[in-house]
Amino acid sequence: MASQVRRVTEKRVMPKPKKRRFSIVKAVKANARDRVGTVPPERVIPDPKQKHARNPKHKKTLADLLSRSEDHA
Repeated sequence: MASQVRRVTEKRVMPKPKKRRFSIVKAVKANARDRVGTVPPERVIPDPKQKHARNPKHKKTLADLLSRSEDHA
């Protein structure tokens, strides 16, 4: 019980942060970013299968085309 009381009364101290090790790769990348600038965002290449799926599977029939033209006229 005494140990519990002691824990409550002690102030908690944050541990010292670790020193960061020098990384050559990170230094080179930071130097390149300073000279050239940031990397452009990634561009998404459209998937040909999805592009094909958006198109209708069957062509319009002549009857559909004629009925549509009568509706608009």
